Amino acid sequence: MLAVDGPSGSGKGTIARQVAELLGWHFLDSGALYRLVGLAALTAEIDFNDTDTLANIALGLEVRFANKGGDERIWLQDREVSAEVRSEAAGAAASQIAPLPAVRAALAQLQRGFRRPPGLVADGRDMGTVVFPDATVKVFLTASLEERARRRYNQLKEKGIDVSLAAVSKDMAARDRRDTERSVAPLKAAADARILDSTDLSPEQVTHQLLDWLKQAGITPKH
Repeated sequence: MLAVDGPSGSGKGTIARQVAELLGWHFLDSGALYRLVGLAALTAEIDFNDTDTLANIALGLEVRFANKGGDERIWLQDREVSAEVRSEAAGAAASQIAPLPAVRAALAQLQRGFRRPPGLVADGRDMGTVVFPDATVKVFLTASLEERARRRYNQLKEKGIDVSLAAVSKDMAARDRRDTERSVAPLKAAADARILDSTDLSPEQVTHQLLDWLKQAGITPKH
């Protein structure tokens, strides 16, 4: 199993999906699960302080991930929710519920259920430290705040969302603080994780490095 952790904009989602496809393994986007719980809370108008209800929602999620044409597709039960999960509203809601211990515990239980043959690539912020501490290979993927903000800014512009680079950078810095300073499962590299700075690397270079580390652990692509 491969656990890929890192801050927002580090490229971990893109890389983890690509590596999973090359290996023929299952893929877990843990951040999407928090967004799904956040969306459910918004839809049902549940208070973000109602931790018991939020935890129950987390435990009951029936989610499936797939890769189609290089794009991640997400199904909740039998309904595709890919676009909704990637909305700014879902991201904001996820950020509010992510620090809640009851929600994190419930989702950790759900996430471990994704681990099945032939293997799993999981990306998130506590995959290697909390959810899968026994992962075969752990990677902490990072990049400078400036580069991560630029990547996110370009993504939003491509979607037609009018936003300034300064605003994106400010929001990302605030999220970094929340992720690293929260009392439960803070964002940090596992003691045995390999650190990779992607600031000056292409996605292909990062993927190649991860595959090399996996090869050293005896894991090779299916083709």
